[in-house]
Amino acid sequence: MSARETALAALHTLLATALAPAAKVLRNETVPQRLPASGLVVIRDGETVEETAILSPLAFAVEHRAEVEVVATDTATLDTLLVEIGAAITADRTLGGAVEWAQPGAADFQDVEFEGAAAARAALVPVTLWFTVAGSPLA
Repeated sequence: MSARETALAALHTLLATALAPAAKVLRNETVPQRLPASGLVVIRDGETVEETAILSPLAFAVEHRAEVEVVATDTATLDTLLVEIGAAITADRTLGGAVEWAQPGAADFQDVEFEGAAAARAALVPVTLWFTVAGSPLA
């Protein structure tokens, strides 16, 4: 498994554990038409922002930005989930040793509409993951 996949899987595991059993945590799924009352969290793989070569021996310092989409039917639930996500990541910055550092960013808020249902509140939270890989950024 690549270092990127290991990091993203560790982020998913951390959040699924921290938010259980209240919120449902998915990875790369579409938001369903029916939201759980306790909210929904979807981790998106995101993209690699920067790769810096380190010579002798060859390695790459990788900065990867994942996105955590948080959706709730009300503002209070959304706020609670955001606080819990921030607390979980800051309590284990290495995601169990999968990365050198994980940093949640500021949330970008938006309203989400569902056909035949009341609007929900959503927030997109960037989570930057820093890790080092040997030989190739694909490792």
